Amino acid sequence: MSRAIVSPHTSVALVQRWWDGLDKPAWRMFWFGTGGLAVALGLAIYSGAAFETGHPWIGEGAAILALALALWVGVKVVPPLARRTPLRWLAYHIDYKMTREGVIYISGVLLIALAALNTGNNLLFMILSALIAGILISGILSSVVLTGVEMKMEVPEHIFAEQPVLASVELANEKLSLPSFSLRVEGETKKGEGQILTRPVYFPFLGRRQAASQRVELIFPRRGAYRQDAFGIRTRFPFGFLQKTRRVDSPMELVVYPRVQPTEEFYEILPLVSGELESFYRGRGHDLYSIRDYLATDGARFVDWKASAKSGELKVREFAREDERRVMLVFDPYLPPGQDFSSPGGQKAAEQFERGVSLCACLAWHFHELDSEMEFRMHQQVRPMAPAGEIIYDVLRALAFVQPATDRTDGQFLRDLTARPDTFKIILTGQPRGSIPTSLWSSSYIVFVQSLQGQGGTR
Repeated sequence: MSRAIVSPHTSVALVQRWWDGLDKPAWRMFWFGTGGLAVALGLAIYSGAAFETGHPWIGEGAAILALALALWVGVKVVPPLARRTPLRWLAYHIDYKMTREGVIYISGVLLIALAALNTGNNLLFMILSALIAGILISGILSSVVLTGVEMKMEVPEHIFAEQPVLASVELANEKLSLPSFSLRVEGETKKGEGQILTRPVYFPFLGRRQAASQRVELIFPRRGAYRQDAFGIRTRFPFGFLQKTRRVDSPMELVVYPRVQPTEEFYEILPLVSGELESFYRGRGHDLYSIRDYLATDGARFVDWKASAKSGELKVREFAREDERRVMLVFDPYLPPGQDFSSPGGQKAAEQFERGVSLCACLAWHFHELDSEMEFRMHQQVRPMAPAGEIIYDVLRALAFVQPATDRTDGQFLRDLTARPDTFKIILTGQPRGSIPTSLWSSSYIVFVQSLQGQGGTR
């Protein structure tokens, strides 16, 4: 059988580390105050003895000196020690909840108490005392486990709906000498509000002056704002009779962007959008790029007749198309009268509106991946033309909070777009077909939100 041998150097190192970790001024102040109180106690005892032996003046002087010394310790020593001690742990608000095991245990205690009172058996009284002591010990130990524990939660900066993300929950035990056991962190939010932490996170052990973190997967089912009012740190340690919860207030708020994973509508619309975009900008450049062979898809106005005569074959001029990566993405949140979410078909209208928001986010993300120049317009919001990578998260944030507009402007929002005939526009609108200005059709691809039912948009 082998036996571990502790080196003297190791012991010295452990003692040195313990000594370095001590708050030496606080301990000196503590022992100084204890000594002062001991002297005050001795003077108080001596004053009593002086009164008994018939020396009242000496007794009164000793009593006054003892009181003055005690007051001096209370004014000069106790406040600095209190500032160095984490007394804030004593102010934690802890909620109690009886568990099923606790109910069974308390029922047994009551039965034994009735039996002890009826029989007067000393053994039953001893057993009853032990059982009650177990309840007291459980309460004290669980309170110690919850005190001195701080919590921190970190989530990614950018979060998308229906897309799993990994968050980190960290607990730090700030107690100087005692560990914590069996802690569980859960989210607490008012009813009806979006909650961030939806599943408990368990920490089996937390050593003194140590921190531990757990990774947790989060999924947010919808776009918009999520808020966590507070977290609850819970424990049933040591016996499971009581569940104690310490509430930790949290100002955490998250913005969840719309889903950007391609849908069927996106895959059906993208080739059409790409074709419209290419045909809109084809030949609009002014610098000659090259002369190439004629293709069946080329227009006759691009044929270079001189080059064709020299070569004996049709040749076409190809111009530089410096603007073909510029696009204006427009989301029109106006709905026609009678199609609001409170109408009989409100659920269907709400689903179509969410499909439109998601499709707009997918298109914005697509142009971001292509490193395109993009401008974004929405009700009372404009993001000027810029590289998509610079404005993509502003666009997604705007789409995260967009709601159907109720203040009608008789199509003025779309009519304002006709002033930009030189820019190709992708417009997602909830308005009916007949309300679209005619001049927009030549420079736009229009998606009607009412048509988004898994079949794609129509132009």
